Amino acid sequence: MAVVVVESPAKAKTINKYLGSDYTVLASFGHVRDLPPKDGSVDPEQDFSMKWEVASDSKKHIKAITDALKDDDTLILATDPDREGEAISWHLQEALEKKLKGKNVSRVTFNAITKTAILEAMKHPREVDAPLVEAYLARRALDYLVGFNLSPVLWRKLPGAKSAGRVQSVCLRLIVEREMEIEAFNAREYWSVKVVLTTPRGQEFEARLSVLGGKKLEKYDLANETAAEMAVQAISSRDLSISSVEAKPASRNPYPPFMTSTLQQEASRKFGFGARATMSAAQRLYEAGHITYMRTDGIDMAPEAVMSARDAIKDKFGEQYLPKSPRMYKNKAKNAQEAHECIRPTDMSKSPDRLKLPDDQWKLYDLIWKRTIASQMEAARFERTTVLVGSADEQVELRATGSVVTFDGFLKVYDQGRDDDEGEDSNRLPQIMEGEEAKKGQITPEQHFTQPPPRYTEATLVKRMEELGIGRPSTYASIVTTIQDRGYVRKDKNRLIPEDTGRLVTAFLSNYFKRYVEYDFTADLEDQLDDISAGDRDYKEVLKRFWRDFSAALEETSELRITEVLDKIDEVLAPHLYPPRPDGSDPRICPLCGNGKLHLKTARSGGAFIGCGNYPECRFTRPLSAPDGDDEVQALDGKVLGYDEGQAITLRVGRFGPYVQKGEPTEDQPKPPRASLPKGWKPEEIDLEKALMLLSLPREIGPHPDDGELVEAGIGRYGPYVKHGRIYANLPEVDEVFTIGMNRAVEVIAQKAAKGGRGAAAKPIKELGEHPDGGPIQVMPGRYGPYVKWGKINATLPKELEPEAVTLEDALPLIEAKASKKGGTKKKAAAKKPAAKKSTAKKPAAKKTAKKTEE
Repeated sequence: MAVVVVESPAKAKTINKYLGSDYTVLASFGHVRDLPPKDGSVDPEQDFSMKWEVASDSKKHIKAITDALKDDDTLILATDPDREGEAISWHLQEALEKKLKGKNVSRVTFNAITKTAILEAMKHPREVDAPLVEAYLARRALDYLVGFNLSPVLWRKLPGAKSAGRVQSVCLRLIVEREMEIEAFNAREYWSVKVVLTTPRGQEFEARLSVLGGKKLEKYDLANETAAEMAVQAISSRDLSISSVEAKPASRNPYPPFMTSTLQQEASRKFGFGARATMSAAQRLYEAGHITYMRTDGIDMAPEAVMSARDAIKDKFGEQYLPKSPRMYKNKAKNAQEAHECIRPTDMSKSPDRLKLPDDQWKLYDLIWKRTIASQMEAARFERTTVLVGSADEQVELRATGSVVTFDGFLKVYDQGRDDDEGEDSNRLPQIMEGEEAKKGQITPEQHFTQPPPRYTEATLVKRMEELGIGRPSTYASIVTTIQDRGYVRKDKNRLIPEDTGRLVTAFLSNYFKRYVEYDFTADLEDQLDDISAGDRDYKEVLKRFWRDFSAALEETSELRITEVLDKIDEVLAPHLYPPRPDGSDPRICPLCGNGKLHLKTARSGGAFIGCGNYPECRFTRPLSAPDGDDEVQALDGKVLGYDEGQAITLRVGRFGPYVQKGEPTEDQPKPPRASLPKGWKPEEIDLEKALMLLSLPREIGPHPDDGELVEAGIGRYGPYVKHGRIYANLPEVDEVFTIGMNRAVEVIAQKAAKGGRGAAAKPIKELGEHPDGGPIQVMPGRYGPYVKWGKINATLPKELEPEAVTLEDALPLIEAKASKKGGTKKKAAAKKPAAKKSTAKKPAAKKTAKKTEE
């Protein structure tokens, strides 16, 4: 008998099926020990000794393993085949040290959770790999030393900043620098000319001007409209004929199978999945035995998998799609211990249509299966044609290109998505013969402007990190997620945009800890960690060298004054903090007093803002971000518009924009009446009449003719609306709020109800299945974010959980916690149980998904 330990209960359940009754398979639920979040957990003065602490939740898991070992004399550590998995096994061995005396302890690894892979792994036990563990210890110590020593410096010198991480700060720098590139970008005008041409057979095609005046046109040669019009005249005044037609065969080979970074990029492009959502779905596919291990830098495939893929291609698509010999993909592994296969299906014959999986997992499996199969298919073949159309005097030449797919090959199964800067010409040209006339049709000059570099998406950010050598497969998802969770970056329409705090942190680190946010330095440190895992470096020597320089940098900042830091950041961020004004005046001059100089300041409560240097005589302030003209709006803050019932009606400018207010806060009325200005209303045009109209909202229209319930009109976060019961119906124009009558209101409400609007039953994002006590569990969209619904229990989803990636295992603990807050009346929420009937069902155990400690 033997005890086998893995990370997660899902993985344990799958493995238990294959090993049978001679084995007890238990889960550690991730790491059982960690560095306590307090000073001294890593002590550089004591040869970087590390103090580990068993988490309170882990004690019961260790006890379960200890109890199982009373009857069994063998412990098999079968955690994941990477540094983190090796570290979990090492932690278990250390935590159970006293209980393992006289026991046989071994380590096994497998790249896929299949019966064949697991039984084969059991034949090759080994000891825990010390170099892999040391690489983990080095990374953990580095991250602790940076986070625990640099974060307090940020708190003291830069109020409002939260914390700093070794790799997260470098990743944040990428996003901030890209945003500064975009802000500093000056668009350059250029023109092109396209011509519609007709062959003698009446077939049209389009060509672009490529030679003018006998000289090849460069991108900016037609710099303005005048130059473009002269080019149009040159074309118009000449007869054109086909000077050459060149058709060349071309081919495209398939893409290699997925590794971690390319899977995250493609899932983002095709499905909009964040890095965390992708890895969560992949983890579940791996634990269920559907795919191989999903944290890998490798793109090679096991020989038996290659042959299986070839068999599947032949059966499904025919021999013409099968290359004569297998395709082999290789990339340079970091070292032999960490050389993993690509991410691929464990069974190539198991096509997606044969699997029933939750939507997010099915999409990801479908993507992995197609990419893997396509990687072993025949190349796609094209015919690329280039047509040159010229004048007899060779002063004008037009160019047309196109391509035709002659054999689709791997494209029959899969084609990779593209980023903003990628593309391919797929024009199809008609039959064109050299020497024949090309009749001119419409000639169109087109104006263009150069575009700034695009903001990063999670996919392009991971791609850039990989190019720079920053981070490793197990860290990409957590790095990208962490900088968003800290509020340094926000995601808008899948684009990553730095917040003001993120800019401040980057400016501070780039000036006072420049070396530690340099891309080359961070990549070199990653290479040193790889050397440690290969057994080529001593991890404590790496830590000593790092700490010697880093502690000196910390010492240099100890005497810095906050005002000195703010002056420096103010100088660095000036283009962002003080954008040019439309009237050309100095953006640093206070718009309120007219002579004070604006400057970066900090509030007592923390955080930063822009304020006038003439304080306290001038009290002008505004947030850090100031779009064009925003200073003028801020100058209106506090303007008295008039009086109503003896109270001043004032215009205010707050965190969320301008608003009007009646009176001032008092003990009886701590929050005086307020109303935000609707979209399109300019603050400088607001007078007393308009302010009172806004303050009168919501406006009562009257009782609804069907049920007598009150109908109201108002302006909310989503614009103007009419309300009846729980139904909110949007109005097209703001002004209609003040004039709408009952007939129109009833019509709008009826239309909204028919469409299933707010107040009607919302459509679930995802169905999770039945609760153990009965009744369906669903993920629902909500006004304040997605939530899990079971009967009358609504449990808000944590920020780190993507709604599409939520599973029943994730939902049950959330429901349990929410129910207990309501006094433990969980039984009342069961949708299918009468309220009067007392439930005897046991509460569902709160299952936990194993989470690795990632950077």
